[in-house]
Amino acid sequence: MRRPKLVHFTGIESDEYIHIRASMTYSSHGQFEILDEINLNLKDIVPTKPIQSLGLLSSNEFRLKVIGTSSQDQEMVVRSFDSDSFGNFNFKIPKPEGSHVARLKLFETRSHPGLDLLIGSFIPTVIHEPKKILITDFDKTMVDTRYSSLKELYLSLRNPIHYFPPVESSLKLIRDLIQEDYQPFVVSASPHFYENAIRDWLYQRQIFTGNIFLKDYRSIFSFFEGDLTRKDLKSQGFYKLNNLVNILLMTGIPDDLVLIGDGFESDTIIYLALAAVLVGRYDPWTLWNQVKREESFKLTNQQHFRFLSKFYQLKNMSEKKTDTRIRIYIRGKESMMKNLNERTFKLDFANQLHSLVTYYQG
Repeated sequence: MRRPKLVHFTGIESDEYIHIRASMTYSSHGQFEILDEINLNLKDIVPTKPIQSLGLLSSNEFRLKVIGTSSQDQEMVVRSFDSDSFGNFNFKIPKPEGSHVARLKLFETRSHPGLDLLIGSFIPTVIHEPKKILITDFDKTMVDTRYSSLKELYLSLRNPIHYFPPVESSLKLIRDLIQEDYQPFVVSASPHFYENAIRDWLYQRQIFTGNIFLKDYRSIFSFFEGDLTRKDLKSQGFYKLNNLVNILLMTGIPDDLVLIGDGFESDTIIYLALAAVLVGRYDPWTLWNQVKREESFKLTNQQHFRFLSKFYQLKNMSEKKTDTRIRIYIRGKESMMKNLNERTFKLDFANQLHSLVTYYQG
């Protein structure tokens, strides 16, 4: 039978909630066919190619039953949630008072009525105190990918990510921060079906994180669901800023936040917009009136309201923590460094907070 499988899972235990972000699809083979295929190919293990995950462009609906257990395997929380039409889940569960959820057991209950199919068992990521969060871009920050032409896009689908040259200065910076106990998150505008390839690439370079946020292209072409529209294929402002805010709403406002990006697109403005709310104490409405003039922040009416509501929520959270430290690192090539260091902005908040930015060559 076609069996549901989990293609992405992020579970984060913060102050009051366990936040879960997951995505499901159907396996393309039966269980025994998968085992046979694994046994035949054990000698030829190679990095994953993005094109191998194109099946994730399909859409299905699922129901996920979540059982939270203690370290003694006692059930503490039992909840069920329905996915959106793409098989995506995004929800939070209140933490049991005075106790700790050691493990999450996941069951799919919709695809085969009467059966609870075990999907997996996971240990949620605990956000340690003091909260030290690292959020980094991927393309052109960690690896010098190129998607500007149809040929380059085709090559990126057909080849593992190591086909493109890594940015060693960024990788060293990220590994050093992880050694200092920063908990890493990766936010990229790459399509959602690149996740397996990106995770393989990160693990090969000793960057171990399952907290990878990618752009779900199905929502771009959906008329009825999703945050994104076709203009978000090239415009990254809302998408990236939305994911940055989502991460902080899950982890809570950190004591120390490091943001790493590149100087090729709009990462600097996006990161400074986030800093304007967290440490600049900008009112979200005032910030919006500046940001909406930027080419990378063309928002629909729906995105406009989501932008404001999430930013007001973030601002309310940040007011309870007034000592957050933010550092922003932006990678540029040698030929760009002079222009980056002498850069000025049309936006008031960006010029006022520009001292938070450090440019490095890579």
